Amino acid sequence: MCSLFGLIDFKECLSTHTKNKILNTLARECQVRGTDATGIAYNCNDRLRIYKRPIPARKMKIHIPHGVHVVMGHTRMTTQGNAQFNQNNHPFLGHVDGRSFALAHNGMLWNDKELRIEESLPLTSVETDSYIAVQLLEKNKTLDFGSLQAMAEKVEGSFVFTVLNKDNSIWFVVGDNPLCIMFYDGFLIYASTQEILCKVIKKLRLKAPTDILEPQEGEIMKIDRNGRITTGTFTPHTTFEHWWRKYPFYRSYYEDTPTGYDDLFSVAKAFGVTADEVQALLDYGCSEEEIEEMLYDPTLLHENDRRVVIRILRGGGNMNAGKIIRDTLVLIGLLADILDED
Repeated sequence: MCSLFGLIDFKECLSTHTKNKILNTLARECQVRGTDATGIAYNCNDRLRIYKRPIPARKMKIHIPHGVHVVMGHTRMTTQGNAQFNQNNHPFLGHVDGRSFALAHNGMLWNDKELRIEESLPLTSVETDSYIAVQLLEKNKTLDFGSLQAMAEKVEGSFVFTVLNKDNSIWFVVGDNPLCIMFYDGFLIYASTQEILCKVIKKLRLKAPTDILEPQEGEIMKIDRNGRITTGTFTPHTTFEHWWRKYPFYRSYYEDTPTGYDDLFSVAKAFGVTADEVQALLDYGCSEEEIEEMLYDPTLLHENDRRVVIRILRGGGNMNAGKIIRDTLVLIGLLADILDED
């Protein structure tokens, strides 16, 4: 789990001091979703600049120069690629048609290694799964709705991508992770969740926004330096391997799950934990409170994954047909995760 954040001062109505204050507040509130690294990207003097460090936002002072009106940011919780090697942190630099772009990603991709082989993409020093999106865009040699659609339809996993180009436009490619954009008279701010933005508004004592957008899965949105919005779409990747993770399929298949767990599933999804993994922990006997604690402690969650695997292998408990099918699918995923980590 990571967080995206940023701003577009499309009427150039904010002072540099105010923009820096907004950005630092945004970054620090986004720490709730990641403290391993912090980074920003912006254009200045006809050059795309990326500043990132393997430190939490509270220890990094964001200071953009005068004349910068569009900034894209990211706070990271490491899932793949050591954050101490700064090339693994976001945003990432890419090049298409002789022009630079920066890309940041909230989520986790699980077919990056397969795509690198299938698409004949070069090996690099970047270990992060997110970097495959940069390589796919570079292979297409253009940055537009078509290339972003093609990239989004090839990757598998949870994601929201933000891409900043040399024209000071930010593209939002929305998968199944959250994103919220709040508009004011002359500027906008965005972050991965509305809750984060509400805390920022309170701390900065901003007025209520004039509009709030929460793009849905399958949407591609481009907001240019003037605040003009254009949109496109992509078809979310659904395969036999993954269809059972998504609503409404999950609800119709497991009617024995109390509807009261929907909020827990939603929270877990924000941490990159699937609904079936949560259900397996519930079947194992974990309470909602215990599962929420595990979400904030990946080590504890992984240890319980091992226990669930052992329970499934032993066939413990009274299981109906639905649970047997679900547990079989969960077992495949959990064993793969454990083998990868070991």
